Amino acid sequence: MRKTTLFSFVLFLTFSFSQAQKPKVPASAEIFESIQKLNFLGSVLYIAAHPDDENTRLISYMSNHVKARTAYLSLTRGDGGQNLIGPEIRELLGVIRTQELLAARRVDGGEQLFSRANDFGYSKHPDETLDIWDEDEVLSDVVLAIREFQPDIIINRFDHRTPGTTHGHHTSSAMLSFKAFDLANDTSGYPEQLQTTEAWQPKRLFFNTNWWFYGSQSEFNKADKSKMLSFDIGVYYPLKGLSNNEIASIASSQHLCQGFGRLNQRGSQKEYVEFLKGEPVSDKTNIFSGIDTSWNRIAGGKAIGNILYNVEKNFNFNNPSVHIPDLLKAYNLLQNVKNEHWKTQKTKELKAIIEMCTGLYLEASAETPTSTPNTSVKINIEALNRSNQTIVLESITQADGKTIQKDLALQNNNSEKFETEYNLSEDTNYTTPYWLKKKGALGMYTVEDKSLIGKPETPRSTIINFNLKINNTPITFSKPVIYRYSKPDKGELYRPFEIIPEASAKISEKVIIFDNGNEHTISLIVKAGHDNLKGSAEICHPENWSVFPEKQEINIANKGEEQILTFTIIPPKHQDEGYISPIIHIGDKTYTKELIEINYEHIPYQTVLLPSESKVVRLDIKKHGENIAYIAGAGDVVPESLEQIGYNVRLINPENITDETLKRFDAVVIGIRAYNTIDELKFKQQILFDFVKAGGNMIVQYNTNRGLKTDHLAPYNLTLSRDRVTDENAKVEILHPEHPLLNTPNKITQKDFEGWTQERGLYFPNKWDQAFTPILSMHDKDESAKEGSLLVAKYGKGYYIYTGLSFFREFPEGVSGAYRLFANMLSIGKDHLQPNQKLND
Repeated sequence: MRKTTLFSFVLFLTFSFSQAQKPKVPASAEIFESIQKLNFLGSVLYIAAHPDDENTRLISYMSNHVKARTAYLSLTRGDGGQNLIGPEIRELLGVIRTQELLAARRVDGGEQLFSRANDFGYSKHPDETLDIWDEDEVLSDVVLAIREFQPDIIINRFDHRTPGTTHGHHTSSAMLSFKAFDLANDTSGYPEQLQTTEAWQPKRLFFNTNWWFYGSQSEFNKADKSKMLSFDIGVYYPLKGLSNNEIASIASSQHLCQGFGRLNQRGSQKEYVEFLKGEPVSDKTNIFSGIDTSWNRIAGGKAIGNILYNVEKNFNFNNPSVHIPDLLKAYNLLQNVKNEHWKTQKTKELKAIIEMCTGLYLEASAETPTSTPNTSVKINIEALNRSNQTIVLESITQADGKTIQKDLALQNNNSEKFETEYNLSEDTNYTTPYWLKKKGALGMYTVEDKSLIGKPETPRSTIINFNLKINNTPITFSKPVIYRYSKPDKGELYRPFEIIPEASAKISEKVIIFDNGNEHTISLIVKAGHDNLKGSAEICHPENWSVFPEKQEINIANKGEEQILTFTIIPPKHQDEGYISPIIHIGDKTYTKELIEINYEHIPYQTVLLPSESKVVRLDIKKHGENIAYIAGAGDVVPESLEQIGYNVRLINPENITDETLKRFDAVVIGIRAYNTIDELKFKQQILFDFVKAGGNMIVQYNTNRGLKTDHLAPYNLTLSRDRVTDENAKVEILHPEHPLLNTPNKITQKDFEGWTQERGLYFPNKWDQAFTPILSMHDKDESAKEGSLLVAKYGKGYYIYTGLSFFREFPEGVSGAYRLFANMLSIGKDHLQPNQKLND
C-alpha cells in the first residue's frame, strides 16, 4: 500500500506542478483523507502580507494532520518584489505570484485568500504602509475574509507589537488582524458586508513565533513559553509516503520567481504559536481544545456524523464506491441543515468525495484555447462512470442558458462523448485578473465588483453543468470549459479556455528614448482574436509630438496572426516626455488594450489585458564609448534600455568570459543579483578586475547581502548591508558635485532624481575601502544618511562602480535622470573619446 500511495501522491504533485488544470487522479488514500477532513468541523486562517510569508509547515500541519479547513490570507499579491525567472515586474509579477501561491496550496492542502492591498515595495514602518494602503479599506477586507471564512483559529505570521523592526507590510498585517479579530463580530463595523455574510467571532488569535523574533535560539530558549503552544511539524504521513515538513518544502518551492526552490526537510521539528486574544487554551496539546469540531457542532449534524464516521471507520480502500449509498444519505440530510456556512462548505467537500468514489470523469473541452465575445465555440463533452453505481446524465446546462436533455445511463467504464455549441454573448467578460480591470492607486487595487474581493483569481464564466442522478439522488457537478491538447514531446496538456478581445495591440517598445531630435520608427503589433479581422489603427500621442501616417488599415486573415504596422514618431526639439497608445477601430468598436500571455510550466497559462501604452522621452543626453558587455542576473530590461540610448549591448554567458572576449568592450555591466544567482562568476572575478585595470569600466548592480557566490565583489573591500531607501522621493544629496561621474558627459543635478518610482535603491554597501568615493547621500524619514548607493573607485586605468540604485525599475518607467546618470557611469574616464567612439579603435 505504501509504495502505491507514494507513487499516487508524487503523480498528483506532478500534476500540480506542471499542469495545474489537469484533472486530479485521486488514489484511495487521498479519498480517505478527504473523508477525514469532511468529519472535522473546524477552521484555521493564517494571515501575513506577501506570497512566501506563509509558513507552509504550519499550514500543511493544520490541513493534513489536524484535518482543519485551513486558508492563507495574503494581504498583497507580491507585486513589489523581484522576479528570478523572467522579465515580469509589478502587476504581471503579482499575477505570477498569485498563481504560485495557488500552486503551493494545491500541495499543502490549504486555500488562498487576498485583500485589495497593492505591494508597493519595501516599507520600513506600518505608519507608512497603512497610509499608502488605505488602512480602513484593507481592514475591511480582513474583516470580510474572517466573516466569510469563519475561522475558529487565527494565526498571525508577524508580531503586531513591534512596529519598525521588520517590513512595514509584515507588521501591518498583524496589526490589522488583531483589530479585525473582534471587529468581525461587531455589526456596526462595515455593516454593508452583512448583506451577503454574517458577523463572526473567532475563538482564538495566535502569533506564530520562533527564535528569529527573539534574536537568537539561545534567547528564545530562555523566553517565557507559558502562553505558547508547540507542534511537531515533522509528523510522518504513511498514506502519503511523505512527512509534513517534506510537503511544506515542496509547497514553498512553488515560489520559483522568488528563488524559493529548496531541499526537502525531514524529521522532528517544532513550531510555536503564542496566545494573544480570545478563549484561553485548556489543553496545550490541542489548539482546538474546548471547540466542538464534530458533526454535533451544528443542528442536525449528529445523524450526518453517525453515517460519515462509520464510512471513515470502515473505509474500503479497494473499492471506495461501496460507500456511495451512505455518502448520498449524508448528502441528502446535509441539504436540510440550517447552518448555511457549514452546509455550503461540507456539501462542496461531500460532492467532491462522491465524485472521487464513483471515479467520475466529467470534462468540457473547447476546440480552441481562446475565443471572442459574440461567437459560438464547439465544446467536446466527455462523461465517464468508473463504478457499478447507477448514474444517469439527465442533462447538461450551460452558463449561456442552453440546456441539452440526455437521460443517458453512464455504464461502468463506458465513456460517453458528444458535442455542444457554447454561445458567447456580446457582453461576455474577457479573461483577465479582476483586480487589474481598472487602474488602481499606489497602494490599492480598484475592484468594482465587491463580490470578487478576496478571491484569488477571476471565476471562470464558461461553465458546463452536468446534471446527474446517482442512485436516484440529483447532484450537479459544474466544470469550467478547458482546452485539452497534446504535443509530441510532452503528451497530453491542459490550459484554461480564455475569452479575449477580437483585436489587441502593443507597441514593441515600452519606453522609447529619443537621444536627439531625430524621428524614430515604431512597430505596432495588432493581433487578431478571430478570422478575417478588418479595421484601422492610429496612434494617440502628446500634443507637441507628431505621428505619421495618421491611420493605417488592418487586414488579418487568420485568428491568432499578427500584423505589424510601422509608424514614424517625430519628437519635439527640446527635452520632453509623454505617452503614446494605439487605438484599434473594428466596425463601431475600439480596442486599446494589450493581450499579455504568461506561460511557465509550474503555473497555469495566464492571459492579462492591460492598457497598451509606451512612454516616449525626448532626452538631452550625451555618452562616450559604444560597446557594452552585459552579464544577466535575475532578469531586468537594462540591456534593452541601454540600446535605446545608442549603445551596442552584447549579452555574455559567464562561462565565456575571457581576457580576449572582453577586449572588444568599453564597459561590462553586471545584472541585478547576478552574484546571488550565478556560480560561475566567482571564477571570473579576476578576469573582470583585469579588464578594469586595463582601462575598462565595470558596473555592478545591486545584490542581496545573503547568499553571495563570492567574498570578493570588488577589487577592494566592500561589504553589503540591508540598507535601503524606500521613499522614491527621498532627497538626494550630491556629496562630490565636481566628481567626473556627475559632470561627464552629462551634468547631473537634483532634477535627475525627480520622477523615480517605487524606491531609490536597496541593499547598499555600508562598509568600503577608502579607494571608493561615495557619490550620493540619501535616507528615509527619521533615519541616518545612507552613502552607499553609488560608489566609484579607480582601479588601474579603469573604474569599478557599485550601485544599489534601482535602475532596473527606473529604466522601464522611462525616468530620464536614470538614463543620464547611467550614461555617465559608462562614460567615466573616457572623456578623451568622442561620443560613440569605440575605446579600442
